[in-house]
Amino acid sequence: MNALDLVINGGTYFDGTGAPGVVANVGIKDGRIAAVTPDPLPVGPDTKVVEAAGQWVMPGFVDAHTHYDAEVQVAPGLNESVRHGVTTVLVGNCSLSTVYSTPLDIADLFSRVEALPRTHVLNALEEGKTWSTPQGWVDALESLPLGPHVASFLGHSDVRASVMGMGRSTDPAQKATRAEQAEIERRLEDALDAGFLGISTMTNPWDKLDGDRYRSRSLPSTYSSWKEFRGLSRVLRRRDRVLQGVPNLNKKYDIAFYLATATGIGRKSLRVSLLAAADTKAEPWVQRIFEPLAFLANKIGKGRFTWQHLPTTFRVWADGIDLVVFEEFGSGREALHLREEMGRNELLTDEAYRRWFRRDFDKRFSPRVWHRDFDDAEITECPDAALVGMMIGDVARQRGIHPVDCYLDLVVEHGTALRWKTNIANTRPEVQDKLINRYGITIGFSDAGAHLRNMAFYNFGIRLLNRVHQAQSGRKPFMSVEKAIFKLTGELGDFYGIDAGHIRVGDRADVVVVDPAGLSDEVDSYHEAVMPAFGNISRMVNRNDAAVAATVVSGEVVFERGDFVEGYGRTLGTGRFLRAGEPRGTVAPVRRAEPAMAQ
Repeated sequence: MNALDLVINGGTYFDGTGAPGVVANVGIKDGRIAAVTPDPLPVGPDTKVVEAAGQWVMPGFVDAHTHYDAEVQVAPGLNESVRHGVTTVLVGNCSLSTVYSTPLDIADLFSRVEALPRTHVLNALEEGKTWSTPQGWVDALESLPLGPHVASFLGHSDVRASVMGMGRSTDPAQKATRAEQAEIERRLEDALDAGFLGISTMTNPWDKLDGDRYRSRSLPSTYSSWKEFRGLSRVLRRRDRVLQGVPNLNKKYDIAFYLATATGIGRKSLRVSLLAAADTKAEPWVQRIFEPLAFLANKIGKGRFTWQHLPTTFRVWADGIDLVVFEEFGSGREALHLREEMGRNELLTDEAYRRWFRRDFDKRFSPRVWHRDFDDAEITECPDAALVGMMIGDVARQRGIHPVDCYLDLVVEHGTALRWKTNIANTRPEVQDKLINRYGITIGFSDAGAHLRNMAFYNFGIRLLNRVHQAQSGRKPFMSVEKAIFKLTGELGDFYGIDAGHIRVGDRADVVVVDPAGLSDEVDSYHEAVMPAFGNISRMVNRNDAAVAATVVSGEVVFERGDFVEGYGRTLGTGRFLRAGEPRGTVAPVRRAEPAMAQ
């Protein structure tokens, strides 16, 4: 064998199929896996060598649920994911993409829903959007120095707004005409021709538009008729592509539509991926239904249905009242509708409004994701240092007032300088261990690139491996290492129909080397870092670099022991657009540019 470009020596090799690991040397040539063997591999003067003895060598993680659509245009390295072993990201989720709509419409679609700074989203698209078609979007994406590979859904809200106009597409009195529905389907076909995975949709009305034109209207896809949904599903079924969805949480029977859509009795089945399987604190019984529903759709209905699951505790932070969970109820939405602090404070001090908020807060049987328990709401930052570390419920008891009044008083007094955290879901380890093993559960819902001040799950794969490793080292094991790796890699690549998640001979060399000695509780720690591409705002990140020894994309080591290689995401591009159904082992040349040419 000729000298190789990269050799990873002596690690425990997992191929992403769920097979047990074996100690082997891995050789990489021209961006592909060229050899997996216990024998020594030839090393030439230009061969890069990674010593991996005692470490795990596995396919790069697939992040199936991100909202990097705007960020990738201005920071194409997507460093926060890649430093944690992610080599493939899926964008265009939750009915949102940047393909057809204008920059202004895209900013209004994304910013409030995904808690992104609207000005920076708008600027990124106004400066960079040169496309108006799916193929144009692909061409623009591949002109960037991409770090990881990118696959994409077409967002239903994006395409619907582009056909009907934002105003009509969010007006409950307006339905798509026959001609408009045909045009929406035609534009979906164009996206599938360009290699898109399918379409993502949203029927949950809690997510709202930003901006001044149609502020607080629900996303366009929520106003679609079932006839419109069925037309899109027919296109996807015929093309064997994927429907990604978020159900209406006000009317949970809406889930039945997605289950029925996936079934294949008397017709071709449809791959459907739905948010989200979780053990919520608000409704702890719900975690029992996910497996039976998937079984019903797939085993009885001959479908291809999965739930997305975040494999860690779902903990979120908030600055004042800026948190998406308040979209669940009317008084919370009213507060989020008002952006200016003066107008919002006037509302929050109004006694009639407070009575409304208390009624919403105390409703026992209203649809909810947030538990609405201020005894699980810890103050982490506040100008009044005496409050830091206290639960808002404790502060309320100390002051002798209702928790809602206490909270609203704190927001009025301190605004966004009041920072607090709460646990939404997956807080019971024994339930969490069972849930991830249940039939029909796949890994997803990191929301990477969104909710920049609210949460950080860029290292979701490392968090799962840490749980698995700790369980095997101490408490009762709940999953093997090889199964965890399969669920983070091969299972996702296979379901979404993309060439990702495997590192067998001939596969593209997207690899992460994980050092189990670096797996610790540090993977759950809180960190922040500035985001130069979005005006140096400080966002939540993860920092557990001892766990990831190296990340390899297209055969190139791009991250190693806490550092990215020179020029990564600026003059060096290793990623590409992953087209649905393309041949195994497809590799595009690594792109290197002179600094003056860097994007």
